[in-house]
Amino acid sequence: MKTLFPPYAHPSPELELDADTWIVREQPGDRRTLHQSLGRIDLDWGSRSLADVLADVDAWRADGVEGLFLDRAPAGSGGVGPVALTVRLAARRGLHRVVLNPGVPTHPLYRDLGVRICTFEGPWTAYQSWDGEGVRPGDGHIVYGVPAPLLTAARRLMGRRGAGFGLATDAGPRVDAGQAAVPR
Repeated sequence: MKTLFPPYAHPSPELELDADTWIVREQPGDRRTLHQSLGRIDLDWGSRSLADVLADVDAWRADGVEGLFLDRAPAGSGGVGPVALTVRLAARRGLHRVVLNPGVPTHPLYRDLGVRICTFEGPWTAYQSWDGEGVRPGDGHIVYGVPAPLLTAARRLMGRRGAGFGLATDAGPRVDAGQAAVPR
C-alpha cells in the first residue's frame, strides 16, 4: 500500500521514505522534502473558479512537483466536467499523477478520469463503523485521530478494506482560519 502524507501529517525526519511514499505539499515553494511530492489544490467542493484552479496547476508545474492532490473535490455528477478539465490540463502540463480527494465515494463517472480516488477521509471513530459502500479496491483512505497504540490495527483494517494508498495517523485534521472542517 502506498503511503500518502497530507499536509497536516508530514512524516518525521527519521522516517525512511521509499518509492511508495507521496508527500502532499501545501503551497508552491514550501519544499520540505525532495521526495516525491504532490501539490495540493483546494477545489472547495467544486465552488472555486476554473481559472483559479488552473492558475494553481501552473504554479505547481513551475514548482516541479510530480503530480497533484485535488483536495475537497466534489463527488457528485455535477462536478465531473470541471474536474475532468483540470485533470486533462494537468496532464498536458506534464502532471500525470493526480489524486482526487472528495473523502467519500464518488459518482461512477469519476472512475473514467484515470486518477486515484481517496474515498474516505475522516476520524478513526467514523472509519471503524464505515461500511465502505461505493468504494473499490485500490481507493485511498485517510484516517486521522487514531490513538497511537491503535495505529498498526488501523493500517491492518485499511488493508483488509482494500485501500491502495492512504494514511492512518494520530494527527488531527487541519483547520485553517478561513476553512471550517466539513462534516462528512
